Amino acid sequence: MVPAPELGPPAPLDTQRVECSHADRCGGCPIIALPYGEQLALKRGRVVQSVARYSSLELVYTEPVAAASPIVGYRTRAKLIVASGPRVGLFAKGGGHQVVDIPTCRVLSPVLARVAESLRARTTTAGDGLLAPFDPSGGGALRAVDLREVRGDDGARVLVTLVVHRARVPDLAALKAAAQALIGEMPEIAGVAVNFHDGEAPQILGSETSHLFGEASLPDKLGASIHLATFGSFVQAHRGQAERIHQMLIELTGVAKAVLHGKRVRVLDLYGGSGAIALALGAAGADVHLVESFGPAVEQARAAARSQDVRLTADHADAATALRAMLERGEKFDAAVVNPPRRGMSALAREWIARFELTALAYVSCDPDTLARDLDHLSRLGYSTASLRPLDMIPLTDEVETVAILRRGSIPTPRVAFEDEEILIVEKGPHEPTAPQAEYASSLQSRVRRLPGAADAVPIHRIDIGTSGLVIFARQPELVAKWAAALASAASRRIYVAAARGVTPSKGAITRELREEGKLFPARTRYRRLAVASGHSVLRVIPEQGRTHQVRRHLAAIGHPVLGDDRYGHGPTNRFFEEKNGLDRAFLHCVRIEIDHPGHGHRLIVEAPLPGDLRGVLERTSGPGTLRFLDHKNALGTSTSSFPPPPDSQPEQGSALSIEPGGLTVRPQMTSDDDDSGSNLT
Repeated sequence: MVPAPELGPPAPLDTQRVECSHADRCGGCPIIALPYGEQLALKRGRVVQSVARYSSLELVYTEPVAAASPIVGYRTRAKLIVASGPRVGLFAKGGGHQVVDIPTCRVLSPVLARVAESLRARTTTAGDGLLAPFDPSGGGALRAVDLREVRGDDGARVLVTLVVHRARVPDLAALKAAAQALIGEMPEIAGVAVNFHDGEAPQILGSETSHLFGEASLPDKLGASIHLATFGSFVQAHRGQAERIHQMLIELTGVAKAVLHGKRVRVLDLYGGSGAIALALGAAGADVHLVESFGPAVEQARAAARSQDVRLTADHADAATALRAMLERGEKFDAAVVNPPRRGMSALAREWIARFELTALAYVSCDPDTLARDLDHLSRLGYSTASLRPLDMIPLTDEVETVAILRRGSIPTPRVAFEDEEILIVEKGPHEPTAPQAEYASSLQSRVRRLPGAADAVPIHRIDIGTSGLVIFARQPELVAKWAAALASAASRRIYVAAARGVTPSKGAITRELREEGKLFPARTRYRRLAVASGHSVLRVIPEQGRTHQVRRHLAAIGHPVLGDDRYGHGPTNRFFEEKNGLDRAFLHCVRIEIDHPGHGHRLIVEAPLPGDLRGVLERTSGPGTLRFLDHKNALGTSTSSFPPPPDSQPEQGSALSIEPGGLTVRPQMTSDDDDSGSNLT
């Protein structure tokens, strides 16, 4: 057995370095070569860069990253791939599926390192049995191991999950015998479970886990509270940093202050998992209501609360459903904590939580991009971000945990791109209806009416809830007909930036009648491909009419639906982009409006830059190169307008703003899935 590396006294942060014999090949610690002080600066830079994409967050201060101690031997959970050799480790740098054996990994906690080494030795002697590495050509079943450290008064122990190829396991009897043997050989192992992996699924863990032998769950002490740990349950990687977050949340939610004054605070814990945060808040004196969609985790939280006499209630439900039900019951909370997965809060959950009159809202995030996206949306719903407090939860990687503190305030007015005595052209954010709708707390119209001289403003046209970009409002209802006629004229253009699935032709036109309220109307949409990002197309699109969902329906009709379109799009692709790239709506933005003013005939050209969430998606999928190219082509819009435009403002043929009338014309056959009713939504 290889002993865990000894830990010497830490060096100053600016110069502290970690040496690892696997660093040149293993992809687990991508920034291990940097001094620790530079690692912290890089992580802070990630948060600052994500926030900088949004004008609503431009005044939010990002604090320096709270350093971790220790930065080696800290990991409380590890998912290790098993491969022939045998190799027990992580995938190599540079992508692909080459597994690097890491027998002296520097970041595993001492007990995890010992168990990993014992399992490595066991796979060597397993022959072609169940604990032998999986071989696609035959033999072996073990694909990975998931190790979870649990600490109690008697020291640290490990829960082991064996990830096996389902087709290689005829029954559980042999696996149970193997699990019993593992516990007999390694006293550090408290319990063993099996997780079934099906086929070539990219995730390490499958959806089905069964307990085999030993303990099914164990109390895990974290600071002043104890939660129940079980196989595959979420846990923060660094125990000390997790304790720091818990203490931070106790202060931010007002629990500590309330206890000093003999009061109790009621706190909502959303995406609560097995209750680590909820139990810490409860142990500090709060009444906590936990919401979690995974049933076994809810039961673990309830059991742990009963054992410690903590006042905790819980809902087994998804966040949005639970929030709506609580609002309908009239429940009240003083503060809330949200700790969603990497993809962030759902748009609907953000909508519902904003309706609670919370004194404080703390958002714990492991992804700066989805955090900034959600904070931008919450700002339009009346919650401003007071500060961002990043922590180094996973040292030697570029990952960063951030706690955002939000306070209830006023709903902001939209940015005005152009206005005169008759109209305002404003920017609409995603997840916002143009006009009031009962299921939404706010609307673009209600925000516009808070602008000076716009108390009676009404929209000339509408864009879909998930679409962002420019919308024209008339200051008075009697002006709508005049401006609607001008917008419908052949001289007017509304130009969109869209990302479509797959690689489209370089340019073309789609002609297809669209049904609205039982009638067919002619419709034509022109497009030009601006770039290809990770196998998908970034398009400049002009609908010649304003039919309901015209752009979305036409692109879907030629087999290139808009990415993120939950109605006409491709479900698996949408799920991938939400999980990996934070895209939680249709990638569609009205970037430019050109219209002849009906009063004096001057041509008005207004642009709205691509919003932060869509810029973030482009950067995550293809790096900064695509963004730089499109910005250089002036294809993503600017915060400028001209009235009248300068003489050279008309785009030249071949520029990113130009889409010639010619090119490929596609006339798809009518289908029966587009019988939409509604008003002029694109």
